Amino acid sequence: MASGAQYRFQKRYLFLIFFLLGTYEWLRRLNRDALDALYEKRKADEQKEELSASDSDEPQKPKALQSDGGSSDESAEETPKKKSKRGPKKSASAPKAKKAKTEKDEVKAPETGAGEDTDTWTNKETDSEGRKWNLKIASWNVAGIRAVLKKNGQDYIKKEDADIVCLQEVKCKEGELPGEGRFKGYHMYWCAGMKPGYAGVALYSKEKPLSVKKGLGKPEHDEEGRVITAEYEKFYVVGTYVPNAGQGLKTLPKRLKWNTDFENYLKELDEKKPVILVGDLNVAHEEIDLANPKTNQKSAGFTKEEREGMTHLLKQGFVDTFRHLYPDKKGAYTYWTYLRNARANNTGWRLDYFVLSERLVPNVCDNVMRSKVMGSDHCPIVLFLHV
Repeated sequence: MASGAQYRFQKRYLFLIFFLLGTYEWLRRLNRDALDALYEKRKADEQKEELSASDSDEPQKPKALQSDGGSSDESAEETPKKKSKRGPKKSASAPKAKKAKTEKDEVKAPETGAGEDTDTWTNKETDSEGRKWNLKIASWNVAGIRAVLKKNGQDYIKKEDADIVCLQEVKCKEGELPGEGRFKGYHMYWCAGMKPGYAGVALYSKEKPLSVKKGLGKPEHDEEGRVITAEYEKFYVVGTYVPNAGQGLKTLPKRLKWNTDFENYLKELDEKKPVILVGDLNVAHEEIDLANPKTNQKSAGFTKEEREGMTHLLKQGFVDTFRHLYPDKKGAYTYWTYLRNARANNTGWRLDYFVLSERLVPNVCDNVMRSKVMGSDHCPIVLFLHV
């Protein structure tokens, strides 16, 4: 009997042990599933954070913009003051130039897709000598032209109707461009990088340039597709996508080498004809050019070295047209991270520029930002000139 009781005790004891082991295994798996779910959520959040920097030169900007800071209520665009009764008139000078009849050029933004701005766009009509603009140049970092075309970005290009359009970060080769990206009435020039889905610049021009050059003539820079230069009768247009200093500033030395080589390239062109530099220069030059300067002192795009590089370029006889026209204007940005509702709060950076040879400055009528045109983490910018 004793042995039978002992056997039943052992059996129950073993059953209890197996029950506890089974319960432990069930809890362990439940915990593992919870951890896996948490991991997947974190991974998804990280992918969302890096969305604007994926296959891009801008991995640092989303992180940099996470710091808390005040937003500005000031708009980067001019407030409409007067309705235009007549649209721009074609002029014989400059690349299929436009010459407006009114004091304000007013264009309705696209109402769908990339253009959610239903406000009236305005710009100053004349230069410092009272001459009306007859050349419009637009620039836009599209962060992938195929992606922006899916969001009807072509509506903006058609509505803007610029004489010259420069695009950055097209992220595809010319042969991969959908038909919607081949705009009627424009000559198209493409400079893609060797790495698929990375960098690349493009230039569209109503008037055929005298010549077009791709790159700087330096393989270490040119393999990434960062510069395209169009020569016209009176000036050069240089479309560019400047390298970013990278996450943790790991590519800052590369950026500084680029600054030197690119500055020399622009100076060589400037000796022949005036230069119009267009594009994403990947630097907020002064504290006024980003929402949170104090917390971004060591962020790519706002390091001391990058800002000094921009200062040095401007000292070589070049002018930042926006700050020339609006030296004290705050809240004027061209880039916003996708995180934390940054665009709605206008927590941004001014990274996109028109930089001109000094002798062209008297010809500048206006430099505006299409801050309500969507489709990319950058907005288009537009330059109005009399040439």
